[in-house]
Amino acid sequence: MKTLACWALAFSTALMATACRDASSPATGEPSQNGSLVGAWRSQIRFKSGAFVDVKDLEFMYVFNAGGTMTESSNYDAAPPVPPAYGIWRNVALRQFEARYAFYMTKAPGAFDEIAKGGGWSPSGRGVLTEKITLSEDGKSYTSNIVYAVFDQAGNAAEGGGEGTGAGARADF
Repeated sequence: MKTLACWALAFSTALMATACRDASSPATGEPSQNGSLVGAWRSQIRFKSGAFVDVKDLEFMYVFNAGGTMTESSNYDAAPPVPPAYGIWRNVALRQFEARYAFYMTKAPGAFDEIAKGGGWSPSGRGVLTEKITLSEDGKSYTSNIVYAVFDQAGNAAEGGGEGTGAGARADF
């Protein structure tokens, strides 16, 4: 009887642990995430044209969330100060994904006294990045093609956009 009680306790404990697990959050350390982008990534981006063509050390950090939302931040977010990018992503074919994300751009104050009066860095438009991503077979890395478009404060296309490539690696312990 004691053995049966131990088995019942073990079974109910396992059942409760499974039921309480958040199904939308994969376990840490799952390398392929079942062929998904869900998780944290670090990518090196190289533009072949546009405003960022001379930036040779551009890196992006991404978090792709279950459900199709994402956040991106770069090692240049402070130059000039801009917030992270926010966007969406989707699976378009086996190991093929598309992400579209946007960030707000700022312009430098015209003079120091503008900062003293509380002006600071004012909005100057937004950038929109569209990235076509190919996930490796093991799910630990990817390559991508990226298109950058620039829009002014009124939402009109502006100069500075470009095209480039990316190479990303999944964050792992």
